[in-house]
Amino acid sequence: MEKPKRIVLILIVLTLMFASICGIKAHASPENTQTFFDSGIPGITIQVNATSETSPNQNITMSLSLRRQTNVGVYVGYFNIDIFGFLNGTYKTLLYNITDTNFVLSDPPKEYNRTCTFLVPAQVWDATYAGITLTYNATYSFGYGNLQFPYNITLGFIMTHVDNVYLTGLQAQNVRLQQNYTALQGNLSDLQENYNHLQQNYTALQGKLSDLDNTRSAVAVLAITSIFFLATTVYLIMRKPKDYY
Repeated sequence: MEKPKRIVLILIVLTLMFASICGIKAHASPENTQTFFDSGIPGITIQVNATSETSPNQNITMSLSLRRQTNVGVYVGYFNIDIFGFLNGTYKTLLYNITDTNFVLSDPPKEYNRTCTFLVPAQVWDATYAGITLTYNATYSFGYGNLQFPYNITLGFIMTHVDNVYLTGLQAQNVRLQQNYTALQGNLSDLQENYNHLQQNYTALQGKLSDLDNTRSAVAVLAITSIFFLATTVYLIMRKPKDYY
């Protein structure tokens, strides 16, 4: 009879373990805070809330909660959470760390809570990442006995998004340069149009100047002809023979 009871007890514990595992939830809450992790592992529910979005040289505020599940006693031997950012969006760098050892989630207390605020360095952008390592024992209580299981859990999740203000600035600068380029293109079109107009005026003036030169030449020829004719006339008059009586 003892063996079947033990098998039933193990099956019940396994059922509770699997039932306690739930999916990760990420939903927005007011004041730029978001729940990035809300999940159950055997015997414990972990929730992590943090600033939803921030910028380099600004802060991230994070709140962490470990809650024991019903009818489970939890002794945590080691707990660690690392929050990483990425320099230039590529190279992982540690932003903040919480490490704690040897604490109990029982009744009381049922929860382990920590809140922290830390600065995001310059040149860090895009998503941040949190990694949790947890070593603990979970004791499941039943009317006719207890069962204890050791766990060593490692998990990770995406956290606060850090705006790439440098890329945003370059994009804004690119928009301004594009607008300036479009304006310069318009000015160039206007200048080209003015140049064409001036070229047409110059060509017209060149034609008029040519006509003026022709007129001057004709006037000069006429003047020379007139002078020659006048001189000839005067000469002929002067050469007219005198009458002798």
